[in-house]
Amino acid sequence: MSKNKIVVIKIGTKVIASPDKSLDKILLKGLIGQISDVLDRGLKVIVVTSGAIGAGMGLLGMKRRPVKLEELQAAASIGQSRLMHLYSDYFKERGYLTGQILLTQEDFNDRARYLNIKKTIGTLFSHRAVPVINENDTVSTEEIKCGDNDRLSSLVSDLCRADMLILLTDVDGLLDEKCNVVNFVDEMSHRVTKLARESLCELGTGGMASKLESIGRATASGIECVIANGKTKDIIVDIIEGKHAGTRFKSSGTKLLARKRWIAFSSKPRGSISVDGGAREALSNKNKSLLASGIVSVDGEFASGDVVRIADKSFTEFARGITNYSSSELLKIKGLKTSDIKGALGYKSRDEVVHKDNLVIL
Repeated sequence: MSKNKIVVIKIGTKVIASPDKSLDKILLKGLIGQISDVLDRGLKVIVVTSGAIGAGMGLLGMKRRPVKLEELQAAASIGQSRLMHLYSDYFKERGYLTGQILLTQEDFNDRARYLNIKKTIGTLFSHRAVPVINENDTVSTEEIKCGDNDRLSSLVSDLCRADMLILLTDVDGLLDEKCNVVNFVDEMSHRVTKLARESLCELGTGGMASKLESIGRATASGIECVIANGKTKDIIVDIIEGKHAGTRFKSSGTKLLARKRWIAFSSKPRGSISVDGGAREALSNKNKSLLASGIVSVDGEFASGDVVRIADKSFTEFARGITNYSSSELLKIKGLKTSDIKGALGYKSRDEVVHKDNLVIL
């Protein structure tokens, strides 16, 4: 890869965990050495790391992963400090600083916070600092979690317009029905996603569905992706040099506008709007905005300015967009002509419920 390219590297817990669940410091140092070699070539690297809870468990002498949320959050709090200390020391040995960024889904939902993350990462690059990102497990709950670090890495990749996303795990890549590594995937088809669920090879199924879902989002945003075994010697350098390593996923080449990428992949929808067949045809094939007259039903509670799912009458999602009306307002105006909105509400904010400029067909 040429200079000034951006690479996001996600390091999974199983990659840097020892058999006793503590951190494998030797392996982590080796990975950071490889990343430093990549940085020396002029590329920019963002690390999305797992391992905070595991590190905390080791320091606390826990033999099993805690079940209670407060215990998990305490382990993450203690472990995150240890994890970042190691990242900082190992990168410093190679002449690079580190910058910790802890995120939740709320940071991606809010457009201003989303853009501020992007500015912070850009500033870290200018100071020869490596952004090291993790889910903020100390405060995260189900409502605000990104989901897992596979998804978080795809969100970060899209946010910073990365050229490549590398997911390091404890298997050699995506495995086919006979447990052989699939070297290259040119399209995220149903056959490919089935491999994550139906492979006869037990080693190939752990967490693979989550990885493929995240890769699907990333490749749709024009980002090349790789799944590889993080414990393989020189794996990161080999991937950057284009050698056969792991499973490489071709990007779609799609260049959505930044705002539309945020709507489609980064923000979490607050609710759903179901539309009739005419509205679906107008949105999907005629580049039209969504009007109240085409709305059949509304699900969930959301406010004006929130991102919502848009589905057909069978509740199959086919688009996402930013709504100009709240759920309570839409319940009053669904099915109405634009000229009747003011009579139903006493006012009219916009003619369109979702303007075409704020709409993405999935």
